[in-house]
Amino acid sequence: MTVTRTTRTARPYRYDLTVVLTYYLPYTSGLTEVARTVAEGLAARGRRVAVVASRHDPASPVRERVNGVDVFRAPVAARIGRGVLSPGFLPLAARLARASRAVNIHLPMLEAGPLALLTGRTPVITTHHDDVWLPPGRLAGLQVRGVDASVATALRRSAAVVVNNADHAEHSRHWRLMRGRIAPIAPPCREREPAPAAFRDGPGPHFGFLGRIAPEKGLHHLVDAFRTVDDPAARLLIAGDYSKVAGGSVVGALRERSAGDRRIRFTGFLTDRQVSEFYASLDVFALPSVAEESFGISQTEAMMTGVPSVASDAPGMRVPVTSTGFGRLFPPGDSAALAAALLEAAAFSPQQRAEGARTTRDRYGTDGCLDSYDELLETLGAARRATV
Repeated sequence: MTVTRTTRTARPYRYDLTVVLTYYLPYTSGLTEVARTVAEGLAARGRRVAVVASRHDPASPVRERVNGVDVFRAPVAARIGRGVLSPGFLPLAARLARASRAVNIHLPMLEAGPLALLTGRTPVITTHHDDVWLPPGRLAGLQVRGVDASVATALRRSAAVVVNNADHAEHSRHWRLMRGRIAPIAPPCREREPAPAAFRDGPGPHFGFLGRIAPEKGLHHLVDAFRTVDDPAARLLIAGDYSKVAGGSVVGALRERSAGDRRIRFTGFLTDRQVSEFYASLDVFALPSVAEESFGISQTEAMMTGVPSVASDAPGMRVPVTSTGFGRLFPPGDSAALAAALLEAAAFSPQQRAEGARTTRDRYGTDGCLDSYDELLETLGAARRATV
């Protein structure tokens, strides 16, 4: 990666880094968790960090301090599909960006382009998670083109573009704009403490998914694949919030597709402790997404605990499996191949599981991610501590 060191005249800065994204706590998604873990991790290392997001939950305060991070939320006037209309979001983010040594904009985001143009002399770091994807609809094409245009502007203005891995970046619609300035930094994956297998129900193989219950996750393929498993003791656990999914959940359609199969369970939202118990209950983790995922944090955290992953063989999400050998891949959308891969991974030996867990922990721990962000900030000349 080639980045340009930024030299500027001394002036007081309120923050070392301002992180900008549409959804933040209490919303839960892979993107949100990356932003939160990096923000709180850098704050714990002594940096002054702010986060700007929409106030998607009216019960959330406009401003609060969470684990050392100053969180600012702009009121939402309306919701459009997965997005929100917040007139105050852009001015708030631009003001704090200009008062910071660096700004980190998480993509895709409709406001990314205008924000990147309003940051003044502040170096822009964009984190490119995914190309925007929307289920088919009357206005979907128009929305995608609008977001893509904004993302392109932000990328052109970026001093560096953080990507979860080069495999995903090279298959992005925006690769031409990212090439030459990417900083591959794997997202922070948490090593969880051992926990009881509280979700286990019987001696049969337990397959599971944890994430947003959304169309692009391909969960209909997972349900179809599992229903071909001829074992009454087998279980499929689908975990994740389906009451507050941006753009709407598909849990109703999945329940219909399950056709009363009592071996399939929808757990709903899991607390932090329950997530550890969930992983401890599984024999195999499944990531059957049909749209591109840049990585798959939940699959990697499961792998860290000794649970192999079965993932779609698509850019980004296949990397944790290909880099560690701990799991199996299948062609996206192929339910028969998915079923075969699930059963093959379920047969992994205890030795394979222990070795896979060690390899995954060594490669994808949180400290390495934070070290890389620290180094990037140093390179951009944003290392000096902020002064109030």
